[in-house]
Amino acid sequence: MASIRLDAAKQHYATSSLVIGYALCSSLLAVINKFAITKFNYPGLLTALQYLTSALGVWVLGKLGFLHHDPFTLDTAKKFLPAAVVFYLAIFTNTNLLRHANVDTFIVFRSLTPLLVAIADTAFRKQPCPSKLTFVSLLIILGGAVGYVATDSGFTLTAYSWAFAYLVTITTEMVYIKHMVTNLGLNTWGFVFYNNLLSLMMAPVFWIITGEYSDAFTAVGSNSENLFDPVAFSAVSLSCVFGLLISFFGFAARKAISATAFTVTGVVNKFLTVAINVLIWDKHAGPIGLLCLLLTLAGGVLYQQSVTGAGNVSSQSTASKQIDSKTDDDYADDNEEKGLSGKISGV
Repeated sequence: MASIRLDAAKQHYATSSLVIGYALCSSLLAVINKFAITKFNYPGLLTALQYLTSALGVWVLGKLGFLHHDPFTLDTAKKFLPAAVVFYLAIFTNTNLLRHANVDTFIVFRSLTPLLVAIADTAFRKQPCPSKLTFVSLLIILGGAVGYVATDSGFTLTAYSWAFAYLVTITTEMVYIKHMVTNLGLNTWGFVFYNNLLSLMMAPVFWIITGEYSDAFTAVGSNSENLFDPVAFSAVSLSCVFGLLISFFGFAARKAISATAFTVTGVVNKFLTVAINVLIWDKHAGPIGLLCLLLTLAGGVLYQQSVTGAGNVSSQSTASKQIDSKTDDDYADDNEEKGLSGKISGV
């Protein structure tokens, strides 16, 4: 009996550690990425370094026997490439959004994706219309977002252009890739490995298209005597490390707790992100904007409750599909928060 209690206690502490680790990584990453892009103003290069860290990290951990990922083959890479392109565009627009706007703006626009995904699912995939509770929650999210935009004193055309571009690409990712990539039969770490490696290969193309390589070379030439900025180096390193950590804690936490519990953790993480962002610096919305942001998050809470609670009013199979769909949204959340580095989305 004592042995059983001891094993239960160990399991409890192990699970708690995983959940806490995931919550900290998830809630901190959007702020860390904002800090990194503020100190290292090269979004293409920043994301490439993050892709490199995650791809290399998965490969090394696989070689050491800590995880298993599918081996790289050219045939699978060709099939995966369209998914990787859409993912790269989503992260590229995400990073540029954080470059030109604050974390609050990112969270508001990220919160709008369930509404667009619901519309796209109904229009293009012939899925049933959302339930009344889900529809109300989506309207609350939309109302909070509209209120935030209307009261955003930091509104700029550049920032909101990136925000809308991000919204389009992340919605496309969640609707399109979900039904394409799953047919490849890759395991979870295989998704992470392929996605980061292919995204890393695409990075130079975007450096040339955006002209970022020219800006980087100019900066190196003008600061040839002081190439190493310890603050920028620390910010970028922290962003890359946390991106890899959220992959580990995210996957491990999903295995340790239920989909519903993981969903609740994802909600709490967003509130923690807002609180941390407000406490550490002045790069956040004003009081009215924060109220609208909280309204948007409250709509997100109601939306998640309506989805994960669907089993009370429908068959078990339907409920399972809805929970799986919501878990996919949480996967994408991780992807976004780190701004980068793993195909954590169960797309």
